[in-house]
Amino acid sequence: MNTAMQPAFKFDCPGRETLEQLADKWSVMVLACLLVMPLRFNAIKHNLEGVSQKALTQCLRRLERNGIIARTVIVRSPIAVEYRITPLGLRLKEPIQLLCAWTLDNQHAIAQAREAFDREAA
Repeated sequence: MNTAMQPAFKFDCPGRETLEQLADKWSVMVLACLLVMPLRFNAIKHNLEGVSQKALTQCLRRLERNGIIARTVIVRSPIAVEYRITPLGLRLKEPIQLLCAWTLDNQHAIAQAREAFDREAA
């Protein structure tokens, strides 16, 4: 096997932190929601059943810090905050759509693999 072709994700690898953040528990799902349209915090939370307010806030801040989403304060009564995909974040549209489609297309096979693994592990 040619090990020169394998990625080496050393601790100081510049892309490692970004990959870790994009692959966390909620980021892909948040981005999938925002790729449809800009949303306010509660609309995102409503779409992601089970996410806590703290986890969603942390996820949104990481995505904003990396320039993938933007946070806009809408001045009215009451003040609202809206999140949207940035041009940089839009470059993730195709990979996210492919990942979501793959997940849906392979749910049955994934469920079978889990059942087989759990039977063998028991």
